[in-house]
Parts: sequence; C-alpha cells; structure tokens
Amino acid sequence: MTNQHKILFPIDFSECSSPLVADVLDFASKFQSEIHLVYVVRTFAYYATINIYPTYIQSIEDAVMAGSKKSMEDFKNAHFANYSKLEHSILYGDASEEIVRYAKVHTIDLIIMGTHGRKALEKLLMGSVAQRVIQSSPIPVLTINPYLREKRSE
Repeated sequence: MTNQHKILFPIDFSECSSPLVADVLDFASKFQSEIHLVYVVRTFAYYATINIYPTYIQSIEDAVMAGSKKSMEDFKNAHFANYSKLEHSILYGDASEEIVRYAKVHTIDLIIMGTHGRKALEKLLMGSVAQRVIQSSPIPVLTINPYLREKRSE
C-alpha cells in the first residue's frame, strides 16, 4: 500500500462513528497522515416541493448547522484531542456527493468510513451513503463495519 498522506474520515455522529476512530488513528499513525474529519449537513432543498415558508426553512438550517458545529467540536475533542494533524469541516449538501467532492478537492489519498450509520427505514428510503461513495469515488475507500469492530475489541 502506498503512503496515505491524507485520510478522509466522514462521520455522521451516530453510535457507528466512534468505534471506527481506533482504525482511523491506526492508519494515520502508521503513515503519518493528516486526518480530515467531515460531517455533511443534508440540504433542505430535498423538501422544496413541500409548501413551507423559506424563512422557516432557513431557521431550521441555521439550527442544524449550529448543532452540527457543536457536535463536531465534541467529537473532535473526545477522539482526536491528542492528534495534531487534523482538519475538520462541516459540509452542506448530499452526503455522498460532498464526501467525494471534498476528497477530490483536498487530494485525499484514502477514505475510511463505516458501513452502517443510518437506521433501516432511512437507509431503505435514501440508500447507503457508503455504497454511493464506493460507486462514485476515484479514490480508494476502506469501509469498516462498526459492529464487527466493537466485537473485535471485546
């Protein structure tokens, strides 16, 4: 495997993100990589067909963005406080599209992400972000089942 100088770790703040941190840190330490921690806020354009006042949608988007910033700080401080080569971003749009776009723009060498995160009904309705990233990314993607990761740790 070639050097992985930049690793992208997309998270969703679910219980599935934390178990992957050890693997991401293992890879990053071995290759002395910079870690890019990314969360994507879903755009409310998906709800454009619903008759909702634009100012109401904007206030919801602002609240979601503020909550996302707080969650990112908490996650970063809880899991990466001792890792100095860390970048973090909150993106806005479709998760799989933004993850791939970010990886291209920032010349990421490897994407490490979980295979689970969404609940079954949401996954059925919207599909798997990991699956769409794998299908559209020109960059290698390593997927890890967080539930199997937890079992290995026991």
